Amino acid sequence: MDIGEIRIIDAHIHQWDPFTTAREFSRTAKLLRAVPVPLPLAVRLAPRKDREFIGEPSAYLAPYLPADYRTDAGDLPVESVVHIEVEWTGPKVEETRWVTALPFGVDTPALAAVSASGFPGAPGFAELLDAHLSASPLVRGVRSMVAHHPDTGIRSFTTDPGALHSNAFLDGFAALVDRELIFEAWVYSNQLPELIALARRYPEAKIVLNHLGTPAGIFGPIGKYTGNDARQRAAIFERWRADITALAEFPNVVAKVSGLMMPILGHPVPRPGHPTPVARLTDRIGPLLRHAADVFGAERLVWGSNFPVDRPITSITGSAEAVATVLADHLGGTEFLEKVFRANAQRVYRLE
Repeated sequence: MDIGEIRIIDAHIHQWDPFTTAREFSRTAKLLRAVPVPLPLAVRLAPRKDREFIGEPSAYLAPYLPADYRTDAGDLPVESVVHIEVEWTGPKVEETRWVTALPFGVDTPALAAVSASGFPGAPGFAELLDAHLSASPLVRGVRSMVAHHPDTGIRSFTTDPGALHSNAFLDGFAALVDRELIFEAWVYSNQLPELIALARRYPEAKIVLNHLGTPAGIFGPIGKYTGNDARQRAAIFERWRADITALAEFPNVVAKVSGLMMPILGHPVPRPGHPTPVARLTDRIGPLLRHAADVFGAERLVWGSNFPVDRPITSITGSAEAVATVLADHLGGTEFLEKVFRANAQRVYRLE
């Protein structure tokens, strides 16, 4: 599917340099640079839950900066990008300063907006929001990595399974709403009921569901027991479908069509340099996208590549083509694609 003349806004990318900034994976990257262990051996030595989440680790072991994104985007007409925080371990505001100082917009797409790091349940959250806003005029919201899965063989990003409904979180969330900032919600699909409760409690909040709720194991076995057979995978889909339907009833929620190529969904990871064929991807993600389009409508879907996290499975072009093919076929034409790939991001992130 040709996206045509759309000047795309990629609403979900990551930038990092594990050698010069503090990331969760910085120590590993520095160690493997200092001690040149063959990558296949390093992969085998890594915890299984990390291997399954990452798929293929090379992107995490080197800087990923504007020129790297430009190379990965190839001929896709990406005009600008939205940077989403990722595993920064130092003072959160430093990531905002760091990313807005990168060389975007010269021979690379422009940096249109930033979703910074922050957790509403943490002490000093309101002060952190003000620091982010002072650090960059591009800040439009925050993301909290609160993805937690009951299968202990799947990598969780918080130790608190109830992070989204703690009193501290709910009280701190009001500071986000007061400043009219977006809450980028990255959760696993088992947490969607908690997000529904949050959207109900704060109907004036602007909530962006990342990665359509990341239904881990929906395409194949992951962790200790998730997605092991067709019956389990069908159950994951049916629960996801019901919860997404309920979440879409809240008009303050937008769904980000991103992360659908994450290895944690159960995609088989191909050999490096051999991305999954687009036709195979459309078959896999089709049911998810069609249902999301039915309940959210074309007005509340925003595309993002999630690069470089999705790179082990496909290219940026492959991701965009797979999404565009499914949505154009399902919605009955290409006129809706301009909304998903550009106009909705302009509205949600206030880019006009």
